Amino acid sequence: MATLREELGRPLRLAFIGGGPESWIGFMHRSAAELDGMFEVVAGVFSSDATRSKDKGRALGVAVDRAYGDIPSMLAAERSRGDGVDAVAVMTPNDDHYGHSRLALDAGFHVICDKPITQTLAEALDLRDRVRAGNLVYAITHAYSAYPMTRLAASLVRGGTIGRLRYVQVEYIQSGLATKLEDGPLNTRLKWVLDPSRSGLALVMSAIGCHAQNLASFTCGERIREVSADVTSVVPGREVIDYVGANLKMESGARGQFLATQATAGGENDIRLRIAGDDGVIDWNHREASYLRVSIQGEPAKVYGRGDTFLAQEIIASGRAPRGHPEGLREAFANIYHDAAEDIIARMLGMPAPAGLTYPSIDEGVHTMAFIEACIASHHNDARWTRVAD
Repeated sequence: MATLREELGRPLRLAFIGGGPESWIGFMHRSAAELDGMFEVVAGVFSSDATRSKDKGRALGVAVDRAYGDIPSMLAAERSRGDGVDAVAVMTPNDDHYGHSRLALDAGFHVICDKPITQTLAEALDLRDRVRAGNLVYAITHAYSAYPMTRLAASLVRGGTIGRLRYVQVEYIQSGLATKLEDGPLNTRLKWVLDPSRSGLALVMSAIGCHAQNLASFTCGERIREVSADVTSVVPGREVIDYVGANLKMESGARGQFLATQATAGGENDIRLRIAGDDGVIDWNHREASYLRVSIQGEPAKVYGRGDTFLAQEIIASGRAPRGHPEGLREAFANIYHDAAEDIIARMLGMPAPAGLTYPSIDEGVHTMAFIEACIASHHNDARWTRVAD
């Protein structure tokens, strides 16, 4: 039976907004999008400066006439081409995500966007309305929920392996803001990151906390319904938020703890997840991303590995190398691009989307913004329990 990609007969054509040749996140998106042959980057606006955008496009191998000087020109030109792009990927500073996504959706293009998708919940709700009105795909690159072993964790929780959910613990710590970088010279990226008006309602939530929240919600299969939060800066004199800790109440009534900070001196990119139920507990951490530990009360602990041949086919398919061969963030990004592509192609061909697609969608983006706003509201109300908007 032919795959959807084979039915279409070509890769999906993708345009970038941002992601020039010197951009780390641009390389991540580009290599992930093309890893499985589902997308080909053929156009883009790679800088806010028209001349630099064209130069950067040429450096990436984009045809001269498809490296555009501004976004409206690109969207209009690509709509009029017989071989125009099918989707747009957004990887610009945080405060641009909403505006760029809105333009692309209104032009009829599917969107893959970096987090956070917007600056406010109201903007996220507006994007959701546009996505639904256009019957479009909107995928968010929350890659940590796209690792094979976090997908396995979600499958085991939903399948009842650990019984009724009792609590979830998730933390994401980094050291990137452990010192007061604001007091020294800032590169272009740090200038907008450390500007509270551009980085988001709470910097640490826009940078890493939204990933932790998405990971917890995805693996538990539940949204967060209430929070009691502490939102602050632990580095003296800092304007942007570098720490958020919160107690959680999930939809089922299960409890949880959330921690995100970029001010842990000596820390790396450390993400940890624990999900406990009536019968056992699941553990995953990013430093050993290819393995998942499951401990059932009264039984020996089990360690599942990415590539284990007895796993469900959809879990095996989200990895690309045998057990023991390292895979990481790029492949997790590629899983999101792959699932988004399958959904896009199915819509183009008038076919139902394949079962089991798990890419983070606009609905997850809306929940994230509701969670962030609830944490901030709780903090300003003496950490009282605060409802997360539906």
